[in-house]
Amino acid sequence: MARRRRGLPVNGVLLLDKPKGLSSNHALQRVRRLFDAQKAGHTGTLDPMATGLLPICLGEATKFSAHLLEADKMYRTRVELGVITDTGDAEGTVIETREVPSLTEADIDAAIARFRGEIDQMPPMYSALKHQGKKLYELAREGKQVERAARRVSVYDARLLAFDGQAFELEVSVSKGTYIRTLAEDIGLALGCGAHISQLRRLKTGPFTGDAMWTLEALEALADQPTREAKLMPVDVLVDHLPSLSVDDTAHTRLSHGQSAVLATGGLGPDDIARLYHAGSFIGLGVVKGAQEVAPKRLLSTVAIS
Repeated sequence: MARRRRGLPVNGVLLLDKPKGLSSNHALQRVRRLFDAQKAGHTGTLDPMATGLLPICLGEATKFSAHLLEADKMYRTRVELGVITDTGDAEGTVIETREVPSLTEADIDAAIARFRGEIDQMPPMYSALKHQGKKLYELAREGKQVERAARRVSVYDARLLAFDGQAFELEVSVSKGTYIRTLAEDIGLALGCGAHISQLRRLKTGPFTGDAMWTLEALEALADQPTREAKLMPVDVLVDHLPSLSVDDTAHTRLSHGQSAVLATGGLGPDDIARLYHAGSFIGLGVVKGAQEVAPKRLLSTVAIS
């Protein structure tokens, strides 16, 4: 007999303002316990030092979290000049100090400009990427270095916010997989003095901004479970960028049994993915197989019978 999952069938998306000093997984577990949710997952790791937007998926929302892993992101960071650490941030060990030359905002802007657009970036050793099944940061803590391939990433925008002679604040919009620590280090090297980050805050992930974020303290202060659940965003916000199709009763039955259904697909072509709605309610995703033919791709558990 299948083992019964502990907790409540809570479904939705929470925009968490992750606090400093907490890993993304620990923040996730705090939220899961707070909602007593059966299942939870996040959509992109933030370093323990970092704060800000961490979308948490509860229940059925975890099925669609991958769509946000590919999303672009925006950050604000403080870059300290003249000090290089082994991790690229203030939590690491200082491995070199250099004199900071007399710089102007124009000098900083010019250095930043070199890293706008598509760039090749070397992933840091202190990262969650894996080498032969082991995370790089685990190898780094053992004093090991391994060869890493540079990755092509995009810096859509990088804007200088403030500069005090020893440090500057930067706001950046980047593609997935971009390491802000590495970007700051590279800018520091371009300036001739090296650098590391002392603050990092995520402001945006895909369509989500910090305007609707909740802190752990604010969630804990809510009166009860229904009040907390009312703060969740619906599951389909994760796939809102996809086109939508309406499903009638006959198609709904076929899809729920894992079969293709006849649907008006409009201008969609083969292999296009669409959100599916039955009687106004989101039931999952379908993939277009041909003219007026849609197959189930990923359905909510309350829909899928198989």
